[in-house]
Amino acid sequence: MNRLKTYYPQILVTLQFGIIAIMMLLGSGFFDTFLPMVVFGVGVVLGVWALSHNQLGNFHIQPKLKEDSTLVTTGIYRYIRHPMYSSVLMMMLSFVIALPSSVEISLFLALVVVLWLKARREEMLWSDHSLEYVEYQKSSRFIIPFLLWWGGVC
Repeated sequence: MNRLKTYYPQILVTLQFGIIAIMMLLGSGFFDTFLPMVVFGVGVVLGVWALSHNQLGNFHIQPKLKEDSTLVTTGIYRYIRHPMYSSVLMMMLSFVIALPSSVEISLFLALVVVLWLKARREEMLWSDHSLEYVEYQKSSRFIIPFLLWWGGVC
């Protein structure tokens, strides 16, 4: 069980990028229609907005806390605690819209679960690390703004 706990962050990242790679490989015709490109563009803008308010090196691709990480509560982080996951979900949703097959939908749902697990782990680590984060949880949403049900504490 300790080995699983040790490798859990790497397993989640591997699953995340594996699912994304498969979805992109299956996503033929993605650039043929307008709506998927718009949804993808919104995801890109959301990601760039998040990155513009976060310092390079302040975040980790694995659901771990960096030693000197600081809590970011400006920009999109004011509303969403995990905007990079929101960004990824928007971009990958565009592939589902472009090719709404049972395979793409299943992969997307698997990605939602993986990102949810990553975000929940980060929430647990931050909550143990910072009382400020516990307060921040009360004023922001988990991944999707204005939805109160996703992720426990919203």
